[in-house]
Amino acid sequence: MDDATAPGPRRSAIRWPESTGPDGRPLHRELCTCFSMNSAHPRARVGFHGERQDTSSAGWRRLLALVDEAAADGREEFNPLVELSPQERLDVITLPASIARLTEVRHLRLYGSNLVRIPPEIGAMTSLEEFSPYTSYRLHWFPYEITRCPKLVRSTVSTRALFGNVKYRPPFPRLRPSNGARPAAPDPKRWGATAIDTCSVCDGPLTGRELHQRWISLTVAADVLPLLVNACSPACVAALPPAAARHAPLPHSGGWEPTQPPPE
Repeated sequence: MDDATAPGPRRSAIRWPESTGPDGRPLHRELCTCFSMNSAHPRARVGFHGERQDTSSAGWRRLLALVDEAAADGREEFNPLVELSPQERLDVITLPASIARLTEVRHLRLYGSNLVRIPPEIGAMTSLEEFSPYTSYRLHWFPYEITRCPKLVRSTVSTRALFGNVKYRPPFPRLRPSNGARPAAPDPKRWGATAIDTCSVCDGPLTGRELHQRWISLTVAADVLPLLVNACSPACVAALPPAAARHAPLPHSGGWEPTQPPPE
């Protein structure tokens, strides 16, 4: 919060074997109150997390170094958060674009993270077979680019924390209508990202082109994930695959308008 006198975010401990830091103490994360993960509230008011990554923080700098190390040694499993202190873990709310260099990683582990978004560069992790952001309760959606990981067959995701999940059907944030221009410096609270540079579908540059944002729910590995599409044209929107069964059948702009089946 901007108000220096305002209380800090509520936090909870993460308690399972790999949830301790290098010093053996339990790790902590900020609590999320975007919507209930225990009961259905289809008319809830939801939105994107508006936090921006503090790139001067110790946790971010350490994460950049860990990505560099993993890219250099070609490791097949990347589990960076266990190498951060509790405060450093809280510092990290997204992953760096440099994860695109992790082309040998087969398993990405992000258990109990404080992340609020995953960058589209995850689509460049072409060897990725398993994705485990389990109990990362502030991750409500994923970039459409994750569908570019051709070997991804296993996932462990806390699906009740996802927009549009079949158990509680929380709504999706309403997307901004296209005004024919890509925002030069996107506000993450409005657009879901701090940079939107390429089309999620054709991978072409968005510079000087339209931006058409859509939601679509697709089966990715073992889970149905809500995916945010940043498309460059209506043609790219039309090229999206059919949505997963028991979800809004067509790409949509969120809010209360898309027809979703009732909760299961």
